Amino acid sequence: MKYLKIFGGVCVLIMLYACSKGSKTTPDPAPPVAPASFSFNAIRVNGVNSGFKYINVNAKPVIKLSFSTPVNRASVAGSVAVASNTGETAAYTATYQNGDSTLVLTPTLKPITQYTVNISTALKSAKDGNLQSALSVQLTTAVDSTNKFATITDDQLLDLVEKQTLKYFYDFGHPTSGLARERNTSGDVVTTGGSGFGIMAIVAGINRNFISHADGLARMQKIVGFLNTKAQKFHGAFPHWLNGSTGAVVPFSAQDNGADLVETSYLMQGLLTARQYFSSSNAAETQLRTDINTLWNGVEWDWFRQGNQNVLYWHWSPDQGFAINMKITGWNEALIVYALAASSTTHSITKAVYDEGWANNGAMKNGNTYFGIQLPLGPPQGGPMFFAHYSFLGINPKGLTDAYANYETQNKAHAMINYNYCVANPNSKGGYSADCWGLTASDIQGGYTASSPTNDVGVIAPTAAIASLPYTPTQSMQALKFFYYKLGDKLWGQYGFYDAFNLTDPWFADSYLAIDQGPIVIMVENYRSGLLWNLFMSAPEVKTGMKSLGFAGPNL
Repeated sequence: MKYLKIFGGVCVLIMLYACSKGSKTTPDPAPPVAPASFSFNAIRVNGVNSGFKYINVNAKPVIKLSFSTPVNRASVAGSVAVASNTGETAAYTATYQNGDSTLVLTPTLKPITQYTVNISTALKSAKDGNLQSALSVQLTTAVDSTNKFATITDDQLLDLVEKQTLKYFYDFGHPTSGLARERNTSGDVVTTGGSGFGIMAIVAGINRNFISHADGLARMQKIVGFLNTKAQKFHGAFPHWLNGSTGAVVPFSAQDNGADLVETSYLMQGLLTARQYFSSSNAAETQLRTDINTLWNGVEWDWFRQGNQNVLYWHWSPDQGFAINMKITGWNEALIVYALAASSTTHSITKAVYDEGWANNGAMKNGNTYFGIQLPLGPPQGGPMFFAHYSFLGINPKGLTDAYANYETQNKAHAMINYNYCVANPNSKGGYSADCWGLTASDIQGGYTASSPTNDVGVIAPTAAIASLPYTPTQSMQALKFFYYKLGDKLWGQYGFYDAFNLTDPWFADSYLAIDQGPIVIMVENYRSGLLWNLFMSAPEVKTGMKSLGFAGPNL
């Protein structure tokens, strides 16, 4: 009995101890502490900070990225990448400064290419924290300054530019009509105004022995024969576009399916130039001149006054009449329209039409100063350069004056403002410089625009500077050499310089346009010899007509 009591007591003690142990609380282990994230502080590319976009970068830039804490070197390869806009990866070396809180990248890049440096949040700190936000830095590399072609003399270069660009009109001329295709992808669509430019370019080519006289004459006979027998005309005026095989109108727009008086003027400028060039008394050239006169005398310039108003209208449609209702008023590319209308011996206009319609009684005057140059006429900062080219392929501006301007002064001022704007580069466009300038109408990436200092999208068109050679010979020759020697691997092709390029967001056109290629040949030749100016201004009707409008000068 005694032992039972002892055993029972022991059991009670054991149970009490067990209950006491089971009720005791054990604390949970502390959660692990996550490494602190870190942040980006600053960037410098070649010692300069300009945010996250850099242009004109060299082939091996030094990119310094500073962070709030040292980075984990082992994480860099998996979190930092440099790639072009076409997806090509660029190799880089990585070094470290400031106790590893500054990452220094030195990539190897190709010229005239856009790259993005991407830093993801996988970049870690030395304490294993992650970068708070991903980063992207855009780099656009500069032009490779090495020459792409062997150096030749200036005369040889001008010969080459004329000869190669002429191929657009001669080799690539439409096989049926001989007319100029609108662009290198236009198929059967030919342009009347661009064909006028092409005719003048062919004359220059014959004169420089790039084409034989016989072959040039045959081409001109084909062109003029097609225009006389197949091409649709409306009151003697041609449409903007034609089918080069059939001569039928190709509408430029829904309402622009008939006459285009401005395009007709460019065509007539070329035809009159050719008429003056093919001056032999032989039967073939005599007939050619007769056929050109049929076209020239058939244009009813005065009919485009739309009811005898003192202004000319740009368009007329056979089914919609003057629905577009666009007056041809200055200052722009259309001075040649009024010069030729006044020169017509069959459908002439009076001086009042010129003064009131074109000059708007003097309202086309400017007189303001831009980039140190006073501009006599036109919109602020001059507008696109083709204003100084298209009408002046034939009209010689040297010493030419009327009541409104000295046209040599006007065109030189326009070109110098365009040049000075690009040198000043107020919008920080890539590549603009004394070597690389020229804003005019051209293709742009995904479209077409009339570039100018007031509509600057970063696109340079070689025709703008090259066709300004008579006005800015030093600046234009400098640009021509840059286009050929420095950019030639991307810009020079089968028919001379491609239409345009952009060095800010690197892009090079693969297109050729008749209205851009033509002025290159013509104005290079006018710069060298004055050939096309001399021929056009020798037409007796032109002398009489321009004098009737109040023009004066050594070539009248």
